[in-house]
Amino acid sequence: MQLFCKLRKLDDRLRLRQRRPDALPRKSQSKGFTLLEIIIVITILSVLTAAAIPLVRNSVKRERETELRLALREVRRAIDAYKRYAEQTNNAAIPIEWKTQSFYPKSLDLLVEGFTPANTVGTSGNKIKFLRRLPIDPMTGTTEWGMRSYKDDADSNSWGGEDVFDVYSTSDGKALNGTKYRDW
Repeated sequence: MQLFCKLRKLDDRLRLRQRRPDALPRKSQSKGFTLLEIIIVITILSVLTAAAIPLVRNSVKRERETELRLALREVRRAIDAYKRYAEQTNNAAIPIEWKTQSFYPKSLDLLVEGFTPANTVGTSGNKIKFLRRLPIDPMTGTTEWGMRSYKDDADSNSWGGEDVFDVYSTSDGKALNGTKYRDW
């Protein structure tokens, strides 16, 4: 009887294998990805990349706009500091070749190069400077700034040449908020 049971079990196993000859244990099947899985992954990565590119572009542009705001603020503060100094000294400490009626500097170079105060005792030749260096306009990549004179219109794009009342970017580009850089 035992022999009969053993033969029956063996027969059942053989029938199972004959029915499914390709049925092998799970561990011995080939490892890897199907073509469909690879296509799905590539599609998902493409969609994510397409969504990320505009975000990266906008973040770079936003960073350059922040740099432009900082550069404009730095130059404008130096212009204001020069004007305060000229007003406090009633233009007496400003060398005659740099004096203006509006108390604003004649050029941006004067803010960087500085000057030795005139008619002031105890200066011993020390120059007064208002900027260490002229900031770079991040939109144009140069230190060339558009300038407005005290007598120019607020939206003027030409410089009267008398003094430097304000500066602006010479870039023709538009900001993320739709305004032109030269209007900042």
